[in-house]
Order: sequence, then structure tokens, then C-alpha cells
Amino acid sequence: MPDEALTIRGSYQFQVAQDGELQNTATNVRLLSQLWSDRRLIQGDDLGPGDAGDFDYGAWHSSCHLLGAGGVRRAADGRHLWLEIAHARRHDEYFAALTVRESSAARTVPLDSADARVLLNQSTLLGFVEGNSTGRTTSRNVFDAPDRFNLWRRQDFDQAVDSDLEGGRVWEHWCTLRDLRPTNRVGLSAITAYVSLCAALGDKFCAAVARGRRDYGHPVQLCAMVQAGYVCANSATWDVTPVAIPSKVESLFLEADPAQSLTAAERLDWENPPKYFMFSRKIKSWSSAKQVRADLKKFKPQH
Repeated sequence: MPDEALTIRGSYQFQVAQDGELQNTATNVRLLSQLWSDRRLIQGDDLGPGDAGDFDYGAWHSSCHLLGAGGVRRAADGRHLWLEIAHARRHDEYFAALTVRESSAARTVPLDSADARVLLNQSTLLGFVEGNSTGRTTSRNVFDAPDRFNLWRRQDFDQAVDSDLEGGRVWEHWCTLRDLRPTNRVGLSAITAYVSLCAALGDKFCAAVARGRRDYGHPVQLCAMVQAGYVCANSATWDVTPVAIPSKVESLFLEADPAQSLTAAERLDWENPPKYFMFSRKIKSWSSAKQVRADLKKFKPQH
């Protein structure tokens, strides 16, 4: 998109289109990294729980939930499109990905590729799916050194689908986002992928996922993202009630595999979109639109 079609939003001056949708730009990647490193907007207990040193260079707690989530669009030909942050094993980097069914198989392509743009053209938004905080990770067979992410290691969170232990995409990105410095290539690739994902799924995506918890500092962190301009207030107060992911497809999402997630997305009820699907284990933690409006009203940024 040409520069003259962009406008800016919020105290951080994020680049958005004329319709208010976040744009996939290098500037927005840099600004999001700076925002999640901001210790004036968010500080102390509002950063969320963590070990000593987790927030020296790391992102706010909500960030790992945001990167773990995915979304669904319907292509012009009726096929479902599953959008997520995927892991490239060869280079140990993350990228925004689109998965679509072709014949009986699923094909995954980079979201910024020509193939993905063709599929996204004239597609419609169906909604979003919470990231799994149990089950498998996307970065399988990686072996992080103990000191890479402040003693957090991604391989420790690749759990069996039927395990109740902490794991999955959410804990995977808790690790990757413990270091937001430009020298952390893994974290930078994850944030770059997330901006691309948000641009493709729209302004409600980030806000809905952040609203999935009333604890861990998420309400204040959402307010800070509104104040900074990463999302707009209207999206943050979207009047929606999350739907529980049916138990018959929950295990597919816990696999953290693009093809399995597409299959699960195809089996969800997308009538009256857009919708937000959450795992039943934490759906009662949802922030209602009324609560978010109250949060925004009392939020007082430090600068």
C-alpha cells in the first residue's frame, strides 16, 4: 500500500489504513516490539506473573496468548483458510502462514506469498480461535540452551495432547518473547509474523484474544495497546461472547499442526460471523464489553 494511503493511530503512531485496519509494515513491527518493552505504560504487577528477569527484556504477559491464537477466513470459492504463526524448522524462525485444503490434502504457504494473496482476495472473515496452552508446540525438535530465554526452553512445553501440563503454542511464545532485543532473531521473527497475522485478520483479532483473561494483567495491557494505537477502542469493546470449542475438535487444535487446525476450523459452526472460539477450561475468564469499557475509562497511562 502506498505511503499516502496510510494514517497513524495512538500515542505510538501505528500505521493503519484509512479504514483503521493495522498495516503489515516494518514500522509497525518495530513499534510493537517497543510497545511490549515499555515499562512506563505497563509496569510492576501489571506486566503479569513471571520469574526474576522475565521482563528485563521480555514482552508483557498477554503477548504469548496473542501469538498463540489463529483465525479463519472463507475464500471466494468457499474454502476455509486457517491463518496462524507457524514455525520454520530449517532456520528456527517463525512466519505468518495460511493453510488451505486442496483436493484431500492441506497446503501451507507463507501469508505474504503471492499464493496467499490470491486466496485472501475477496475472502471474508469468519473469526478467531484461542491459542492452546496445553498440548503440542509448533517448534518441535528444537533444543534451546538454558540461558537462551531466561531459563525458559521451548522443548519443555511440547506436551502430549492429553496432558494437563503447561504447554502448547502459548507457552512456546512465552519463551520466544522473553527477549525482544533485535539480536534475538527468533523473537523478532515471531513479532514480525504476528503483525502480518493481525493485518490479515483485522483489528478485532488482537483485542478478542487479550480479553480472554481477567487476570495476569491482561485488562490493563489491552488498555495500553488501545492507548498506543495497536488496536482501536471500538475493536476492544466489540460486543461478542466467546463460544466454547467443541470437545470433538479440541484435540485437533491441541496438535498445533496447520493441517489439523484447518480440519478443526472446518468443523466449527461459523454461522453469524465473526466469532471467537475459546477452550472451555478458561472461557469463564472472558472480559465482557462492559468490563473493557470500564477498564478503558479508569486507565491512566504514565506518559
